[in-house]
Amino acid sequence: MMKKPFYIVIMVAVLAVSLSSCKDNDDFTESIFDTETPAVDPNLATAPFDQWLYDNFVVPYNTEIQYRFNFPASNLSFQLAPADYKKSQMLAHFIKYLFYDVYNKYGGDDFMKQYGPRIFHFIGSTAYSPTTGTETLGYASAGVKITLINVNNMKYWSPESPYTAADMELLNKDKFHTMHHEFSHILHQTKSYPVSFGQITPGTYDPRTWQERDSVESHRLGYITQYGSSANYEDFVETLSCTITDTDTRWMHTLIDCCANGGVKDGDKEQIYTLIDSLEIEGLDDPGKSWNNFTLYKEYAMNEESGKYEETGRIVPSFHQNDTRANSDVALRFDKVADFTSFRNFLDSWVEIDTSENTGSINALLKKLDIATKWYTEKWGLYLFEIRREVRQRQNNINDYVRDNVTIYDYQ
Repeated sequence: MMKKPFYIVIMVAVLAVSLSSCKDNDDFTESIFDTETPAVDPNLATAPFDQWLYDNFVVPYNTEIQYRFNFPASNLSFQLAPADYKKSQMLAHFIKYLFYDVYNKYGGDDFMKQYGPRIFHFIGSTAYSPTTGTETLGYASAGVKITLINVNNMKYWSPESPYTAADMELLNKDKFHTMHHEFSHILHQTKSYPVSFGQITPGTYDPRTWQERDSVESHRLGYITQYGSSANYEDFVETLSCTITDTDTRWMHTLIDCCANGGVKDGDKEQIYTLIDSLEIEGLDDPGKSWNNFTLYKEYAMNEESGKYEETGRIVPSFHQNDTRANSDVALRFDKVADFTSFRNFLDSWVEIDTSENTGSINALLKKLDIATKWYTEKWGLYLFEIRREVRQRQNNINDYVRDNVTIYDYQ
């Protein structure tokens, strides 16, 4: 009842203004805002690039690219350095081509205008924590700003030194995995994901010591990455981001880790091959691929009290043997179990069928993928594997894109 008189007053005030405007023949006073100063200062040495950013990010998306070092906005827990000017330009072009343009294509012209980040903040150096032994690749602030670290580690493109598959893999690992990860946070904070996702592996999330888990352990527990095992919401966005950006090799190594350490349940083998097809992984029968040429080892750890090696219950593939328990001082021994020259032979004849009710390893991973991909489609009208395909195609054509569309400016 108290709102009604206030509402009437407002309406009367609007009517009065309207009548006054008509009486004065629409002679409005000058704007209180500065309409004379250009949005981009033409006197700056960076004016051409600033104008490109204004035209391609500010105008269409209301998004700012902060490539100059912004000390107050930086994480003061790290010793950080500014981003290289030319590499910042290249990264900005990549963000447009490999990120914004992809979501625009499948989400519609208004998708990134509504949900895209409002600020990208570039840092030139790494952000390493000696306390935890971890390196921060990027972080987001309140679903508004995404900070990208180690910009100076990017390769600078030239016709004589084009980007290779290895260069793009590093770019995915250091930049675009982070971007899709943080953007997925923005999406799920807008439209929540099912509670059932966090109930698949509820007892093994570890927000404090997740970094002590190696790849084998994370996969054995049903997580796609170590960081995914820190919390269910990190697990969710890691599942999405890895689906989009992980290479064929990383995916196949993940599947082998999961299957070797947990077996598969009835029906899982068919789902694994369906997943491989959906990811469009090529070379399943190529003997030159690492997933068709590997050895499995049984792991033993030294018991300091008894002075003897004891089984850990883990099977370690040869491609992860060197990084197993990288943060541990425990002495390890590996006994060969079997050699494989075919992933199909490994999966179809060696991996055991797990008849327990526990959901771990590959079964948990498949369930999480199913929930995440359905949420992506039902909530956003996007197909996760389609986004992956588009990103990969654009990355395969990256040299043509840079040569034909990118101008890198010097200071003027």
